Amino acid sequence: MRSVLPYPLLALLLLAMWILLNGFSVGQLLLGGVVAAAASAVMAQLQPAKPRLRSWRAIGRLLLVVPVDIFRSNVAVSRLILAGTRGRKVSGFVTIPLALRDRTGLAILACIITSTPGTAWVEYDSNRSILLLHVLDLESEDWVKLIKTRYEQPLREIFG
Repeated sequence: MRSVLPYPLLALLLLAMWILLNGFSVGQLLLGGVVAAAASAVMAQLQPAKPRLRSWRAIGRLLLVVPVDIFRSNVAVSRLILAGTRGRKVSGFVTIPLALRDRTGLAILACIITSTPGTAWVEYDSNRSILLLHVLDLESEDWVKLIKTRYEQPLREIFG
């Protein structure tokens, strides 16, 4: 079975999403099944490494911190837009040296930063391990300290 569907859960979820988006019919079921099987085969070719989780406690802390930060950022960006103070804020780029090297941890960090309004992951230099981040309001936070303590440190605990 693994040779036909190396990631059966992925295939099943993709098929379910296909049916939910396109409606159920025999044709959609067959087409969705082909797409799901192909995606599963492509995923097998990518050979993603299985992450080794080292700290469940850090996962819990991160799951508590990230939604609160996303909410706070939504409120702050909304205030900037609604109050019309955007022109008085200084936006720009921040260079952040990262100690995190795990690819899964870096991907999760990218998702966290991208999910937070007012910040954008611009570039990661893997040779120097430096993250380039664009921030809507440079003056409101110490962005290097915030990223390193609130996100990178727990991710390093989780992924080593």
